[in-house]
Amino acid sequence: MNNSREKTILAFAAVYLVWGSTFLGVSIALKSFPPFLLSAMRFLIGGLALASFCYIRKEKLPSYREILSFAFWGIIIFGGGVIAVVWAQQYLPSSLASIIITTPFWFIVLDKSQWHVNFRSPWIMSGLTAGLIGVVLLVSQKPTASFGAVSLEHSRAILVMVCGSVLWVIGSLRLRSFQTETSVFTKTAIHLLAAGVFAISVSFISGEFSALQLHQIRTDSVVAVLFLSILSTTATFMAFIWLVRTQPVSIVSTYSYVNPMVAVLLGVLVGGETMNTLQVMAMVVILSGVLFVNMPKYLLRMKALKSRNIRPAVLS
Repeated sequence: MNNSREKTILAFAAVYLVWGSTFLGVSIALKSFPPFLLSAMRFLIGGLALASFCYIRKEKLPSYREILSFAFWGIIIFGGGVIAVVWAQQYLPSSLASIIITTPFWFIVLDKSQWHVNFRSPWIMSGLTAGLIGVVLLVSQKPTASFGAVSLEHSRAILVMVCGSVLWVIGSLRLRSFQTETSVFTKTAIHLLAAGVFAISVSFISGEFSALQLHQIRTDSVVAVLFLSILSTTATFMAFIWLVRTQPVSIVSTYSYVNPMVAVLLGVLVGGETMNTLQVMAMVVILSGVLFVNMPKYLLRMKALKSRNIRPAVLS
């Protein structure tokens, strides 16, 4: 097995397994750390590690205006997408959190430049409908012992995650249209550090520091924080960027299906979580929606591959 193939396998393993286990890692870390402080530690440790990586590589620093812009959108993206998940996992099991947050539906709804394509595709419209039905099923269910929360908290946690997903997509779409010469590693380091400062400020204002009991901090929670900071936030993100540059996007995007499955298995087998019939139905419906939304891309790729295979025969 050559070096490139080994790197590809390791990168996919990281994106599939590490990101899939992130939700269980958050659940373990929350046993000792409150949500905003946990997010702050995760962002600051990961951001400093990535900034050190950029310093070693002698990455070019962006302008002051770009730093402010990256910092603002870092708070929107990571503050909305990640902090919302961490906060919601106080009331939701990791398995359900992974299903709700790892859906691409908001990209379809909010990417105005692609409305003329997306809303004319029966596949995409079917996927959006399935995703909406799945979320409604989750919100409408009665609380179970695995949640440890009343129905209002359960529903509110899901809605917070949905709002966090919206912020993640809005920020991602904005950054996609804001092209600069700054490397993705430098931009991400700024995103993480800005989100970390924001999270630790909210943690201080909300009184999390005063409520923190240092003598009650568990070893597994500390390990989980280091895992989330170094492996999940930093190393796996770089593996993902490398895969996007070297592999077909349609193949890389399969993490949308694998991550929830890994999270569900770990949540049940390691975290002691349970899922009732309605939750399983909602998971199947949402993941089916993800498949439908991505089907046009898969069909186009298959058509392109088929045409490349046929063309040489025609020319000969």
